[in-house]
Amino acid sequence: MGGYAVASRGMPVEFLTDDEAAGFGRYAGVPSRADLERVFFLDDEDRVLIERRRGAHMKLGFALQLVTVRWVGAFLEDPLDVPVVVLDFMAEQLEIADPSCVKRYTERTKTRFDHQWEIRRL
Repeated sequence: MGGYAVASRGMPVEFLTDDEAAGFGRYAGVPSRADLERVFFLDDEDRVLIERRRGAHMKLGFALQLVTVRWVGAFLEDPLDVPVVVLDFMAEQLEIADPSCVKRYTERTKTRFDHQWEIRRL
């Protein structure tokens, strides 16, 4: 415990326990319903940002990145590597009937990086 650990992005995280360091930068389990309603809830400002995207897959992908960085504290290597409950909760809020449409989000690699840049800026 305690020693020097390096997170997946090469970032020193020596202040974390070994278990915390292992979970850094990714979902460590499934968020509870209370966590979903507290952290993953899309407010009006979030919705304005999301609505700028065209297509359900872009809206859902952007929303996943937005809430993931809030929860995890980092963007995921694969922005779709989220628990199913997170995907379903976001799709429900956005009134997207088929959450699997999000698979198209990663077709253009630059899109996720553009969205990450925008989220960082905001």
